[in-house]
Amino acid sequence: MKHSNTLTLSELLSPAVINLDLKSADRESVLGELVNQIPQLVRQPDARQTLLRALHERERLHSTGIGDGIALPHSRNALVGLVDQPIMVFGRHKQGLPYDAIDSVPARLFFLLVAPTVTQHLAIQARLSRMLRDPKLRQNLLTAESAANIIALICAAEAKL
Repeated sequence: MKHSNTLTLSELLSPAVINLDLKSADRESVLGELVNQIPQLVRQPDARQTLLRALHERERLHSTGIGDGIALPHSRNALVGLVDQPIMVFGRHKQGLPYDAIDSVPARLFFLLVAPTVTQHLAIQARLSRMLRDPKLRQNLLTAESAANIIALICAAEAKL
């Protein structure tokens, strides 16, 4: 793993952490669906529960729906010891879910973030937010046909940052 200061988002993505067809009908269940997509936690039900609790707690505090149909679920505090490297899960919901976003637009694109340190977490979140300001990228993420397409889109968008 390379230890440069710029953590690339595309390095965090693999087909295993991409779900282009989220089925949940509400905010609570979509968080579970995203957490179940984390390969590192598949055999760790306790860690999954801890993460899920932290995510729900964070949503109760304030929705992570950032507008434009995007939600960036994450926990308020770094979950030290839960993961040893940053994890990002991408999920897409066809119809969109009511997510209490600032602009009331239902969330269709989800980026779940889990990082071992606050610094990494904030860096990833900042990068992602900057990238997602591009309406063309958001549109392409909604219509991409495969996980490989999603990774390529993120890669290309990141190169422009």
